[in-house]
Amino acid sequence: MGWFGFLKRRGRAAGPKVKEGRERPPKVKAGIAFGAGGTRGFAHIGVIRALEENGIDFPFVTGCSVGSIAAALYAYGLNSREMEEFFTQIRYSDIKSSRLFFVPSNSKNIENMVRRVIGEVRFDQLTKPLCISAVDLKTGEEIVVNFGEVARACAASCAVPGIFTPVEIENYRFIDGGMANPIPADVLRLMGAEKVVSVDVHSKRGPGTDSTKIVDILKASFEIGMKATAIKGIVNSDVLIQPDCHRYSQLKLENSREMIEEGYRAAMEKMDEIKALMGIRPDRLLGKEKLTESHS
Repeated sequence: MGWFGFLKRRGRAAGPKVKEGRERPPKVKAGIAFGAGGTRGFAHIGVIRALEENGIDFPFVTGCSVGSIAAALYAYGLNSREMEEFFTQIRYSDIKSSRLFFVPSNSKNIENMVRRVIGEVRFDQLTKPLCISAVDLKTGEEIVVNFGEVARACAASCAVPGIFTPVEIENYRFIDGGMANPIPADVLRLMGAEKVVSVDVHSKRGPGTDSTKIVDILKASFEIGMKATAIKGIVNSDVLIQPDCHRYSQLKLENSREMIEEGYRAAMEKMDEIKALMGIRPDRLLGKEKLTESHS
């Protein structure tokens, strides 16, 4: 049965509904990984909306950092409209209590924010198997969290060093999962997924900097490290959705609706690939193929 076998349980919430009149996709062992990227994670909501509109639902879910929140809500059974309604009303003060550099905010803020949406639900109460990537501060190793309360696990995965305080769960003290695995596609393979779709909302990570300011140097160094750790997720993905959110700050809540739309656009661009991966025949020929057919 394996270590992940006990994840295959039923929860209490209903998942996104397939559009009426659309054939349900065949049961494929497929999963979706929601990647790290700060407030650029709004794009995950747009991706989920595109999947809903095309009747695509993934039975396995993983997430890292902000992606862990998207993954948790998806596994709980919320739809994209409900996610957007809640998260576009969030204020900066709901997340961070400190505005000073290297004076971290309490990660309890993130935990309470997620709890307001899904309550004190535990992993064994979700509608889908969910794993969340975090890093054990003591050993420096990635830990796949699938135990305890989901909201607390999300806070652990989002605990960026210097920005949020570490989160203690059982005998672990966790920091941001993006330090080790910002696109946890390989975790889906461990869960039993044969096909993997990943969402990378921070595809232009690691550009470096010309600045000599200590804050800019530290930020650039962090980004360069994240670029190296993202490679594992990229090579383990069959389809990679990469919303172009680089023009938006990772630390600000402005432009949330624009980022949602960018996620939707990027997912729709990859929809034929996703359908093929899931064994779903496209509704119609598109683009060049359609033109060829009409002139044959």
